[in-house]
Amino acid sequence: MDDPLTLAPPPGEEPDAPAPEDAPAEEAQPRAARPRKRREIAATPPAASRRTAERERVLTIEARDEVQTEAEREAIIWHEIQNADWTHRILTGTLDGVEQTESGLTLAVVNYKGFRVAIPLKEMMLHSGKLPNGQEYLEEMARLRRILMVRLGSEIDFVVKGHDNKSRSAVGSRRDAMLRKRQSFYLDKDETGEPMIYEGRVVQARVVAVSEKIIRVEVFGVECAIVARGLSRAWMGDATEKYSVGDRILVRVLKISGSTVEDLSITADVRSVSSGTDQDNLKKCVVQGRYAGRVTDIRGGVVFIRLNNGVNAIAHSCYDRRTPGKRDDVSFSVTRLDPEQGVAVGIITRIIKQNL
Repeated sequence: MDDPLTLAPPPGEEPDAPAPEDAPAEEAQPRAARPRKRREIAATPPAASRRTAERERVLTIEARDEVQTEAEREAIIWHEIQNADWTHRILTGTLDGVEQTESGLTLAVVNYKGFRVAIPLKEMMLHSGKLPNGQEYLEEMARLRRILMVRLGSEIDFVVKGHDNKSRSAVGSRRDAMLRKRQSFYLDKDETGEPMIYEGRVVQARVVAVSEKIIRVEVFGVECAIVARGLSRAWMGDATEKYSVGDRILVRVLKISGSTVEDLSITADVRSVSSGTDQDNLKKCVVQGRYAGRVTDIRGGVVFIRLNNGVNAIAHSCYDRRTPGKRDDVSFSVTRLDPEQGVAVGIITRIIKQNL
């Protein structure tokens, strides 16, 4: 009988030859089961080296945890700044200082995770339009420096424009970051054909400056001012008592103007984000009732009072021989409720405590 026909296996797939019956047991074992040879064992680090490496690790409170040394942490952050320079990624830091060089150049010093990033005043986007010349230029620069000083502690976005490995310092531009965010959030359209920020949308904003009657916020690359009456349904005597530079608050974008990143502007408020109405608050007062409150403002002989129960009140006269002033605690008697304006109208019967 003829032997069966067999095909030769492809090159590299030849089957292992059967081990001879008299071959040693080691040769007959599969490769994975064979003990490692001397040269394979020699590649493994000795136990002493492993023990040394373990002892050099930082001993942590949590088992099997690892911590970074200060040098390792700084190296990682600096590498992040380098990558941001190469990729033009937007970073976020804190305005920590305002400096002036020997040549007269004003710099905003931004702290990014412990590293210094210098941003020239012209790149902070505090001035719109063309800068003046001569004496007007010097006056404008002085004004912008004062604005920067008021904003110390604010959170800003920036794009790294260059870095120095030797000194581990960088220069950046807030202007480039703001223009890119304007394009992304206000002008670019999503799959529905609408921008991410539109009129009426509630968004988070950064407080960059605060004064008594006004705050300034940055809303995804666009700055706008919000006056006291747009901050709260409650009459506010001093915005600095509630808001601080660096806060993050919710605002409603009321109006968007402009069609390019350069001329884009918005109007926003905080008041419409809060729930409830002034008419609802009026239910907390009754005519002839007396309530304690605090004077928030005085304009044209009219005293504006915020009652302790949350109602806005107006007084045209005062029975106390003393003249009321801002932040005075007073006793207020309601003579009339004005639902249209959402205020209680009445008289200051006496000044409980003056703010001297």
